[in-house]
Amino acid sequence: MSTNAPTPSSSESTDPTSPEQRPSVPREIRVLVAAAFVIALGFGLIAPILPQFATSFDVGAAAASVIVSIFAFTRLVFAPVSGKLTDRLGEPAVYVTGVLIVAASTILCGFAQNYTQLLVFRGMGGLGSTMFTVSAMALIARLSPKEIRGRIAGLYSGAFLLGNVAGPVLGSLMAGMGFRIPFFIYGGSLVVAAAIVYFSLSHSRKAPEGEPSGISPVIERIPLSEAWGAATFKAALVSGFTNGWMAFGVRMSLIPLFAVAAFATQGTLLAGLALAIFAVGNGAALFVAGRFTDAHGRRLPILIGLTVASISTASIGWVDNIPLFIVLSIMAGIGTGLMGPAQQAAIADVVGQGRNGGKVLATFQMATDFGSIIGPILAGLVADQAGYGWAFTISGGLGLIGVLAWLPVRENRGQPKNARTSEG
Repeated sequence: MSTNAPTPSSSESTDPTSPEQRPSVPREIRVLVAAAFVIALGFGLIAPILPQFATSFDVGAAAASVIVSIFAFTRLVFAPVSGKLTDRLGEPAVYVTGVLIVAASTILCGFAQNYTQLLVFRGMGGLGSTMFTVSAMALIARLSPKEIRGRIAGLYSGAFLLGNVAGPVLGSLMAGMGFRIPFFIYGGSLVVAAAIVYFSLSHSRKAPEGEPSGISPVIERIPLSEAWGAATFKAALVSGFTNGWMAFGVRMSLIPLFAVAAFATQGTLLAGLALAIFAVGNGAALFVAGRFTDAHGRRLPILIGLTVASISTASIGWVDNIPLFIVLSIMAGIGTGLMGPAQQAAIADVVGQGRNGGKVLATFQMATDFGSIIGPILAGLVADQAGYGWAFTISGGLGLIGVLAWLPVRENRGQPKNARTSEG
């Protein structure tokens, strides 16, 4: 396979990052972005009421927390299955099935009559969630033109972020409806979203012109062993784990507790504010992160973003004044937002356009989920024994290990679409 790129006659005419040469976002991906917003909107709608709904069955705070963590645990356990199903059945079928499973799980949660039923039904949702997450990432990797992979990753992440911000706001407006109605609303909207995605993506596995028609054409699958040979993939697993630990785990579990402990009467307000302004910083970074990634490669925004997020996380547990607490929360959001699209684009580079990467994407998702599950547990133990300062410092230090993993990576951005994007 040749790696010689054509010699440009002028930097303007052949620059893939210029607006004139940049391809448009495929229609299938625009559909997935819209569906991601609906899914995140509903998730944000029920997330604040889920622990309260659990405690209505006469259980304590610990049992209510299990209702939240069972979702992530099920995602982790079934991620390999989702990868195999994606390789075998194709991304559209697995995506739609996963969304429908989450829809059924959510509606059943609304009908739950006791704690055990709620736990089982919520756990079912984790299975569906990992199915549509892995298949969506695989489909985006397969269909994304390499020149705009960063932009597409930013659009997809931004849709989830916007939904997660708007969901709790919508949920507060529905507070008078009780605990069950939001589950029915979310479940119904997922059924509609699944139908739209099904009809929009039904042609994405049709045989190309000149090939025999059938159930589906054979799409080249990237073996996991090939991905392991790319330094980019190994570095992404490390940074995905550390980001899952910091952003999806410790931030959600310890920031609210630290705010209450450190700022007394203002802590409850600051707990919600910290999560909101993290999202603001995250969203602000996403506006530029995608294009920055396409223009400058994956390594640089990951190094900058993960460094900023790690230092902010390591410092926040020691602050004793509100303005600095807010600034560090914003900086952590900016760092995470800057690295997110680059990390997703790096995985898409490893898979390559036109190939099915179900097992590869499932492995990456497992690394992130694993960090988000054990992060709160271990950091919480440290907080109990040594204080919040050390819990956040250790978490931030772990993030810097992700930075070290990316330092030796060398990007070869001029290689063909199915070639490895880094050597190590």
